[in-house]
Amino acid sequence: MIRITDIRERTISLRSDIRNSWISFEEMDTSLVAVISNVIRDGRPVVGYGFASNGRYAQGGILRARLIPRLLGTSPDELADSSGDNLDPERVWSAAMRNEKPGGHGERSVAMGALDMAVWDLVAKIQEQPLFRVLAGRYGKEPPDERVFVYAAGGYYAPGKSNDALADEMRHYLDLGYTHVKMKIGGAGLNEDMDRLEAVVNAVGSADRVAVDANARLDEPAAMAYADALGPFGLFWFEEAGDPLDFELQRTLAERYPGRLATGENLFSVMDVRNLLRYGGMRPDLDVVQVDPSLSYGVVEYLRILHALEELGWSPRSCIPHGGHQLTLHVAAALHLGGNESYPSVFEPIGGVADGRSVVDGYVGLDEEPGIGIERKGKLWTLCQELSC
Repeated sequence: MIRITDIRERTISLRSDIRNSWISFEEMDTSLVAVISNVIRDGRPVVGYGFASNGRYAQGGILRARLIPRLLGTSPDELADSSGDNLDPERVWSAAMRNEKPGGHGERSVAMGALDMAVWDLVAKIQEQPLFRVLAGRYGKEPPDERVFVYAAGGYYAPGKSNDALADEMRHYLDLGYTHVKMKIGGAGLNEDMDRLEAVVNAVGSADRVAVDANARLDEPAAMAYADALGPFGLFWFEEAGDPLDFELQRTLAERYPGRLATGENLFSVMDVRNLLRYGGMRPDLDVVQVDPSLSYGVVEYLRILHALEELGWSPRSCIPHGGHQLTLHVAAALHLGGNESYPSVFEPIGGVADGRSVVDGYVGLDEEPGIGIERKGKLWTLCQELSC
């Protein structure tokens, strides 16, 4: 019978001097989790690793006080699948979330997302398959996508960063193989942001290859002013103009802005997403849903979110998750999503694709490394080894 022998967590730094329209990342960190099993391969226990994406800070308190003790206190037969040789992630999820009330998603969902990622990494390693193949096989999505569209997210505000430097950054992403880029807006005046946008459009050669992200900074008058100024550009998308739960603002924006809208990275549950699609004016033939599994209770809840989307007439191809990390890349390939965010220059050590893996014409392939492939990211793998030794 498979058994979890230990679960460990630590806080790791994602610190940098960049900022978006709302926050600085000078104090940013995240939780790193190791789930250690009694399965022995090559003389060592098989270990699954996970982390809590980026942008919401580490959640060690919730992990240590509630989620980890519940799992370690649950009998192995309640966590195992029907064979007894592997974990059942849905059973693990239910055990960790036992005695938790509905609602209150902002911090608990992040802690559960990190733990869920580690469990899926472990499950796939025990099956000796990459996670994207495990997920595709379990949920009837075979064959999985062998490559995934990715766009380069960057364009942050930083001290002394000129428009020329911003343009050089975006040209660098094109040199890396990306075809589409994203930049931040809302953290400067409208006129200054339009100057920044024009510099980026000139650098990449076409506005329809540029997305902009306001990170929920704008109130309704400002959102409409930006919509009017951005509309003529024909951008790739306009992301998260206002508060993530202000569905009325989102609905009004959809009526006013002719292009594609994107939002959802700060929605953390299936009910949040249902309400966005019911009341936020989102258009299933045009707009993008960006829920990040690692911030929203993990893959188990994300599967529920995809089911809710399909019930409301949305295709999984309309989903391009936030996060820019390996878990979302596997989920995108396995469940036929529309793509994945990518961070080629920020949020080390968790951001970006595996070391040595290249982006070609805006797409990236996945490795056949069992699990998520954290072992293929050198700096992250060093931290994981320190955690599980």
